[in-house]
Amino acid sequence: MRSVVQRVKSASVTVDGSCTGKIGAGILVLIGVCDEDTDEDVKWLADKIINLRIFTDENDKMNLSIGDIGGGLLIVSQFTLYGNCKKGRRPNFSAAGTPDFANGMYEKFVAYCKTQVSEVRTGIFGADMLVELENDGPVTLILDSKE
Repeated sequence: MRSVVQRVKSASVTVDGSCTGKIGAGILVLIGVCDEDTDEDVKWLADKIINLRIFTDENDKMNLSIGDIGGGLLIVSQFTLYGNCKKGRRPNFSAAGTPDFANGMYEKFVAYCKTQVSEVRTGIFGADMLVELENDGPVTLILDSKE
């Protein structure tokens, strides 16, 4: 599993003009799945994100996790994280998980996060989504369960 995580002051996702998920301070998680991912990848990546100390403490040091600040997670599926741009000008997405498998892993990821974080919101898997965010810092990290 691969993700881009962004510390945000706020973030939302809209599908067909309707907001499907919105958070205040927290983390926007863009997540991609490949067919080799396992339940262990789900747990490792979720735990890594949930426990990242990327929020500032009283000394302005990145020392607090999402749980420490009572923040939310906005989780959005994004198969393009497995895009390969090495050849030509059009990305190749053959490394991305097949839709049925990827959706299942995405749902497992969301379900696990909901057991750990009180506020978890999502987009809609496979939909054309409009994601808006106010990046805080900016703080943006790339995580991959295989690396």
